[in-house]
Amino acid sequence: MDHSGHGTTMDLPPFTLARALGYSPDLFFLIGCLLALGLYGWGVLRLRRRGDSWPAGRTVAFGLGVLTVALVMCTGLNDYGMVMFSVHMVQHMVISMVSPILLLLGAPVTLALRALPVAGGGRTGPRELLLALLHSRYVRVVTHPAFTIPLFIASLYGLYFTPLFDFLMGSRPGHIAMMVHFLAVGLVFFWPIMGVDPGPHRPGYVMRMLELFAGMPFHAFFGIALMMASEPMVDAYRTPPASLGIDALADQNAAGGIAWAFSEIPSVLVLVALVYQWYRSEQRQARRSDRAADRNGDKELAAYNAYLASLQARGR
Repeated sequence: MDHSGHGTTMDLPPFTLARALGYSPDLFFLIGCLLALGLYGWGVLRLRRRGDSWPAGRTVAFGLGVLTVALVMCTGLNDYGMVMFSVHMVQHMVISMVSPILLLLGAPVTLALRALPVAGGGRTGPRELLLALLHSRYVRVVTHPAFTIPLFIASLYGLYFTPLFDFLMGSRPGHIAMMVHFLAVGLVFFWPIMGVDPGPHRPGYVMRMLELFAGMPFHAFFGIALMMASEPMVDAYRTPPASLGIDALADQNAAGGIAWAFSEIPSVLVLVALVYQWYRSEQRQARRSDRAADRNGDKELAAYNAYLASLQARGR
């Protein structure tokens, strides 16, 4: 099966890390990654040229997010992922859980809103279209937990345990669509929870943590189901090529272990990011309170001191 136009996956030699990390690009994702880096870099340079700052940490996070997509889609991992369930699961977990977290920490929407020029004169430009999208009913629906959590779960059970997965794996466009879907699901799931960009749903930090952990048990159960199965459950990986020298059931068990592990690791990363964001929010609130106190001469403290003085006077 030729999924990327640069060779066949049927005669792959046994899996090794060196072979898996060799350059083997999927043209769609290669162009997408380069375009994402180019547009982000343009936005940062535009801000700097007019004297505005942009946090270096956000640039690093976004760059790493794009590189993780390239890692699983523009290397031999993409070739082996067509014939090895375990390697495919690495692709799925990275592009749906690691890449979205890093991309969202890069705040690309905020960068675009700051870098794009205002059309003016009642016209509609790219910035105005982006703002309209952010305030649209569509975005309110697709970022609501009542939508994102079921979608996150359905992307596992509704895909792998139905004929849809085999159908998508049967063609290059289907495989690309599946991977784009994984990335999109991860973005809409994690955006309301820990994204830096503005969005229609921004619950308190405790609620965000609850949203995060609401979907993780289903993710773990999915991995356990693959690990505990007594026969291959996905037709696309039922008969791996003899050249790989692997057993289909053992490979499926490994895929389940990878899925189970990834239900824990990204959760910890997001939890750390949430706690840090919470801390930064409290720090900003404290600074605002201090500035307000400086402006009004700390009237609350003065009133409290007057109250204490009145009590002391009564006691005399």
